[in-house]
Amino acid sequence: MADTSYTPPLIWSWKSENGGRFSNINRPIAGATHEKELPVGKHPFQLYSLATPNGVKVTVMLEELLEQGIAEAEYDAWPVNIFKGEQFGSGFVSVNPNSKIPALLDRSTNPSTRVFESAAILLYLSEKFGGAFQPKDLTRRAEVYSWLMWQMGSAPYLGGGFGHFYAYAPFKIEYAIDRFAMEVKRQLDVLDKRLAESRYLAGDEYTIADMAIWPWYGALVKGALYEAAEFLSVHEYKNVNRWTEEVAKRPAVKRGRMVNRVWGEKSSQLPERHDASDFEKVAKEAGA
Repeated sequence: MADTSYTPPLIWSWKSENGGRFSNINRPIAGATHEKELPVGKHPFQLYSLATPNGVKVTVMLEELLEQGIAEAEYDAWPVNIFKGEQFGSGFVSVNPNSKIPALLDRSTNPSTRVFESAAILLYLSEKFGGAFQPKDLTRRAEVYSWLMWQMGSAPYLGGGFGHFYAYAPFKIEYAIDRFAMEVKRQLDVLDKRLAESRYLAGDEYTIADMAIWPWYGALVKGALYEAAEFLSVHEYKNVNRWTEEVAKRPAVKRGRMVNRVWGEKSSQLPERHDASDFEKVAKEAGA
């Protein structure tokens, strides 16, 4: 049955209590809410993030670069608790005026270079290190760009659309859930048809397109996103599941998923990352 009880007012006004789970941090204005400097470690790259899908994209990329032996990609990763509003601290806003994670500061340049938006960070790191995880041929690279931009345009329907109304909204709205569930299933079908044609999203090579899409859609089909796998019948998408499992086996992906993670099994959490040996410490503590 349609909900006809709400009539939009002539002029919208902010009611902070209507934000559901995130009502304490969502607001219609930008800028810092408090003074707080960001911590700085010893490495060229300083990452301020959290292990949400957008954050995982970047930690996977950095770990993949290190896996290739690129020592210049060493980084310090600092957790930013978005549920407590830490993204509105003055230091973080200076790196990302949009107050969203992840945010990267490259201190190897003078002055330091800030990069925000996860896809921009992937492209920046790729260009910084000679086009890493992109084909050299422009036509094939265009396929990477297309899928990278597909993710940036599509994931908000999965996260802010389906995820919000299915998992976080203060009450369930059938129309909203149906609308966004339909769109997410369409997106999964787009991916499934593409992955029926090729091993990875942009072809036979693993690229930044896979790094961008896997943390969202791979997590969804593995049941790690919104607990919605059964609701969306994700088992239907055989090619997406095959690709998800293959990417998940990569050592750098396993490490990248742990960085800035502050929930789940202790053995899966590395809230701060400052050295490759940090992963060994987590494994040793888990086995103790």
